Amino acid sequence: MGTAMAAEAERERGERAAPENWMHRPPGGWTDDQVKDAELPFDWELLDGNIAVRGMAVWWHNRVRNKLYYQLQSARREPFAVDCEQCVVIDERSVPRPDVMVFDQAGLDVRTVEQIPVEKAALAVEVVSEGSHLADRFTKPALYAAAGIASHWRIERDENDLPVVHEFWLHHESGVYAPSPERPLHTGKLVTSAPFPVDIDLQELIEA
Repeated sequence: MGTAMAAEAERERGERAAPENWMHRPPGGWTDDQVKDAELPFDWELLDGNIAVRGMAVWWHNRVRNKLYYQLQSARREPFAVDCEQCVVIDERSVPRPDVMVFDQAGLDVRTVEQIPVEKAALAVEVVSEGSHLADRFTKPALYAAAGIASHWRIERDENDLPVVHEFWLHHESGVYAPSPERPLHTGKLVTSAPFPVDIDLQELIEA
């Protein structure tokens, strides 16, 4: 019996995610090795062993994400780099894709790197989508905090279609995110010093 169970466990570890089986999570969950080369008919990320479908984002989400990327790219300082939807490896069962991420590129070949080690990540940004609001507001921030990413921004859409930025800093004693002591809620402008000084007119993020 023990031999049979061990053989079954070994089979499950060797299984690869595919269109016909991705929804059948193995005991313990999918691992990065099992899913990273999967050719699935949708956009996805790996969250706590689950293959999470990334729904189609609306124009507002994509415009805010893309223009924020360019603003951060313009403001960045060495050794930091900025990217959109770049996989960050938290552990073998969690490889999320923040909408925008700032990371320390020292020692990385950014021309060939496929996944960013979490210890290099300095900021993870999520632009909340209607189809993934639970993951954007709770699941992914919890993973980022547990992994030690120092800063997190959650961007919401207000009643006037303007971006509102909730800024969080990692509380190292508790290991969870706490509102920024400088300015936890940014409306109109995003002014902060972490991970480097930025001063962004939030309305410009939705302008053509």
